Amino acid sequence: MQYHNTPYDKLQVGDTAELARTCSVDDFYVFANNSGNHNPLHLASEDGDGDHVNEAVAPAMFVGALISAVLGNVLPGAGTLYKSQRFEFVERAHAGDELVSKVTVLEKRPNREVVFETVVTRPSDGAVIVSGQAVVIAPEKEMVFAELDLPGLVVKRHRHFDAMLEKVRPLPPMPTAVVAPEEPNALGGALLAAHETIITPILIGDPDKIANAAAEIGASLDGIEIIAQSDHVNAAHAAVDLVAEGRAKALMKGHLHTDELLKAALRRENGLRTGRRFTHVFVMDVPGQPRPLLVTDAAINIEPDLETKIDIVQNAIDLALSLGIENPRAGVLSAIETVNPAIRSSVDAALLSKMAERGQITGGLVDGPLAMDNAVSLAAARSKGIVSDVAGKTDILVVPNLDAGNMMAKQLTYIANAEGAGLVMGAKAPIILTSRADDDKARLASCAVAALHEAFPLPRTGAPA
Repeated sequence: MQYHNTPYDKLQVGDTAELARTCSVDDFYVFANNSGNHNPLHLASEDGDGDHVNEAVAPAMFVGALISAVLGNVLPGAGTLYKSQRFEFVERAHAGDELVSKVTVLEKRPNREVVFETVVTRPSDGAVIVSGQAVVIAPEKEMVFAELDLPGLVVKRHRHFDAMLEKVRPLPPMPTAVVAPEEPNALGGALLAAHETIITPILIGDPDKIANAAAEIGASLDGIEIIAQSDHVNAAHAAVDLVAEGRAKALMKGHLHTDELLKAALRRENGLRTGRRFTHVFVMDVPGQPRPLLVTDAAINIEPDLETKIDIVQNAIDLALSLGIENPRAGVLSAIETVNPAIRSSVDAALLSKMAERGQITGGLVDGPLAMDNAVSLAAARSKGIVSDVAGKTDILVVPNLDAGNMMAKQLTYIANAEGAGLVMGAKAPIILTSRADDDKARLASCAVAALHEAFPLPRTGAPA
């Protein structure tokens, strides 16, 4: 897009120009950081006036700045400098409002001074949000310039996890068997989720080590049930017993190896098998993305065959549905978006897609093979002529193997500033997997994801685990 400015000599009284802008929640976070105005009334995560409603009111000067966008880009355009601006703030705008900023030439003065009437309105109801008058120094020369390609900004805010936490808080706390919480991070995550009323933890492990971990983080264990087990294998079996007896609704990994926990869950007598393979799902909250991204399998199945991938896809769809994602879209990834018999992942992807068409995988849409670019970018999908209800709008990224999934999840975490919640699916109860590197938000989110899945369960059937 090209902009043409209008120099002083060509401006006429009555000339007018306008721009439209839809305000977003992230706009107000960026403004808060840039301006230093952290008034909580403007931030969607806060109740800024104590009325128990998070207002996300547009900052007045953010709205006023929309006027400068018209003056600087359109009329007069490039080369314009402000002398003064008067504002009258008439109404309030909120996140989600479309606003139209408009300027009109009222008077031309010597020395290239021009007076403009300025107004910002909300077309949905015709309300005037801001009115006023600007005096600018108009450009002397006529210029044409292309729309500038400015660096993109991403707000490091995990609104999808925030929404999940809000959704789970009204639910009764989920009794959760926490296995070997004998290290500060492992214990701290469980206690934090208990404080947020997401879970009711039952701690299973060495009582002395648990007490030492609590002392290290300054936490109280008053009122929390502790079941003494001196080694991790016995602790894992004791935790599975609690689920089998109905005393616990979920398992949570503490400071023990994942395989020790899963071996107990997979035992044939009184275990947690359902007929599905156990598969791992990362729920990733990636800043700037319009929805959560599920990545599977990144932690359990190393080189899954087609039969295992069926359960990987179905488990992920079931979890997505529990999280409130309607008709989730699963993109089965490969290096290419066409079927090549020499690339096994492309063949498996095509078969999974056809199986979903025939009702062998249910609850969502499945398409593949898709390369990563056209799985998440509509523009990339269109540029390659891919016509699909999944391409560019993927909710679930089904990776070829554990290597690919683990690298993708860690790239999203450490490069794209994502938070990741980890859950094992396919068992009679959700199994919460956390890492020593997880921060508080990731640990809380993992518990919230498990609680939502337990609260909104789906039928779980399939081949033996």
